[in-house]
Amino acid sequence: MQTLLVANRGEIACRIMRTARCCGLRTVAVYSEVDVAAQHVLQADTAVCIGEAAAVSSYLDIERIIEAALQSGADAIHPGYGFLSENPAFVDACEAAGIVFVGPDSRAMRAMGLKDAAKRLMEEAGVPVVPGYHGESQDTDLLRREAQSIGYPILIKARAGGGGKGMRRVNSEEEFDAALAAAQRESSASFGDSHVLLEKYVAAPRHIEVQVFGDTHGNVVHLFERDCSLQRRHQKVIEEAPAPGMSDEVRTAMTDAAVRAARAIDYRGAGTIEFIVDGSRGLRPDGFWFMEMNTRLQVEHPVTEAITGVDLVQWQLEVAAGKALPMTQSELSIKGHAVEARLYAENPASGFLPATGTLHRFRPASTGRVDSGVVEGDTVLPHYDPLLAKLISHADDRQAAFGQLAGQLSDSVVLGTVTNREFLWKLVSHEQVRAGGFDTSFIDVQLDSLLHNDGQMALLAVAALELAEPWIGLSSSPALLARQLGAWQMWGRPRRQVRLHLDDGIHTAELQAVAPRGQSGCWQVRFPGVSGFPEGGVCIQPLGADRVSVDGLAQVVHACRHEGQLSVQLGASSAVFVLPKAGEAAAAGPAGDAIVSPMPGRVVTVNCAPGDQVRAGQSLIVVEAMKMEQELSCERDGTVESILVRADEQIAQGQELLRLVAEDVEL
Repeated sequence: MQTLLVANRGEIACRIMRTARCCGLRTVAVYSEVDVAAQHVLQADTAVCIGEAAAVSSYLDIERIIEAALQSGADAIHPGYGFLSENPAFVDACEAAGIVFVGPDSRAMRAMGLKDAAKRLMEEAGVPVVPGYHGESQDTDLLRREAQSIGYPILIKARAGGGGKGMRRVNSEEEFDAALAAAQRESSASFGDSHVLLEKYVAAPRHIEVQVFGDTHGNVVHLFERDCSLQRRHQKVIEEAPAPGMSDEVRTAMTDAAVRAARAIDYRGAGTIEFIVDGSRGLRPDGFWFMEMNTRLQVEHPVTEAITGVDLVQWQLEVAAGKALPMTQSELSIKGHAVEARLYAENPASGFLPATGTLHRFRPASTGRVDSGVVEGDTVLPHYDPLLAKLISHADDRQAAFGQLAGQLSDSVVLGTVTNREFLWKLVSHEQVRAGGFDTSFIDVQLDSLLHNDGQMALLAVAALELAEPWIGLSSSPALLARQLGAWQMWGRPRRQVRLHLDDGIHTAELQAVAPRGQSGCWQVRFPGVSGFPEGGVCIQPLGADRVSVDGLAQVVHACRHEGQLSVQLGASSAVFVLPKAGEAAAAGPAGDAIVSPMPGRVVTVNCAPGDQVRAGQSLIVVEAMKMEQELSCERDGTVESILVRADEQIAQGQELLRLVAEDVEL
């Protein structure tokens, strides 16, 4: 191999190119029209445009990618993860064109690509499998009967793909039909396959996976396990290696099963065997079951690289070139502990809805490894996964690794879009997480404590101060301030009001100059009507050089204004505030009259018609962004007055989709 085309984008494309260059390979990027200035394009030796923004017209177009490889002289293709990475037709197309596919052959991919068939194969290989329905029939009545037979709660899972897409937990028969339809729609949109399977939902489940690697010489090894139990919406949030509480006995049983699974399909390249583990009684040799195999490189592969010292992409390239694995099982060992956090442009307080925006400041802390596909000034697009960076920490022990990651998150600066940075910091700092006592339900159970924080109200005060510039840095002396502002106040200390648009409407912050202990330049900030804000206010003193004192505690603050918004970051806390326009009222009609889109995306379905009477909480419109569906419900009973969008229409964040009649109705 001399030239490698990376059929992907973002951080994984940049990461693969980094190793490829170290191996002496020339690199080729492919990109959609909106990605022309993306980092993976700028970092490649050559780049080829393959289509429009929609992934189906670019990154999922096999024919165009093969044409790009032939045009650029690439003799190998690395698929990364996502997109076409587990598509056997893509592997066949590469082979037909005489191009090396860096990954398993299509036979192995097909064997493990459909979860139902894979589970049947694993049973034959002696690998434990979760009870469930893995049959071919998709008849709704049959599936409903199978679910009843398995016993609720159950999981509906797409047989193709992963990442939580096409997955729904169902707690009762009454929920089944709606959950089935939603899972099938999401699976079809994400993978082009609406087929689902059913599984028993395991109590106190932990998600532990084993990294396996095979070559064309009959060698298969494992590179130990990763714990990916900290999830939301069935998507991984924090990953670590090795798994906390893992004994040698359980590790041996689990890794032996993983190697058997890989050998059963004569696997070649990097793969991951994912197990669901019953954590209710601790880790046990008889308490884990096969879920699925990912026949590709995983997002969380850096934690395995950290504890083994192995470059997994380099191994992929060597195996694809026909070489034997560089190390034997006895030569592999665990060194220390590693943990990874996925930094996303998303809003945890709004159900983790994906966010867009320009990264006016993007400065990840450099104390650990950072894998990213964006830089300061880049724009987060609505067409693709909103992953900004992966932050990875490696230390001698688990507590030190988590402590370092918390520091990385706190010290990283991201302004211009809403992110999950503060949520991640609170998660990795949580006492129960630090103790290793969690399962896949942890985030759902603890969500309120992970979203609300003591620094939020102080953050609002800092935002108010930043808005009041240049007034905030001036003297608190009334006479001096009057001259500086070109205004004069007869009585009392200087005052100022600043308006902020918070979640429940527009609020006015009241700022008054004070001089505690003889100091100058201090301001008492109050937010009347804002729940939870200290009644006596917060005392703020700008200290210069991005530092501010909040009630006597000096902290670093970062802030910038952009497109009618204000991004503020105070230590681990951060938020984006909307600046009200001049004359904008605090209220605009009865609450709940309008349904607006919380994110840019596409209308999937409209579940009502003009004149319909609806109840509070009823799902009216389903929208999709980045292949995840979001149901939009009405806040009160009423009558649908007008519907302003149609199915399959592209919509913008904040766009009005539907209006209700103002008066309530009796149903």
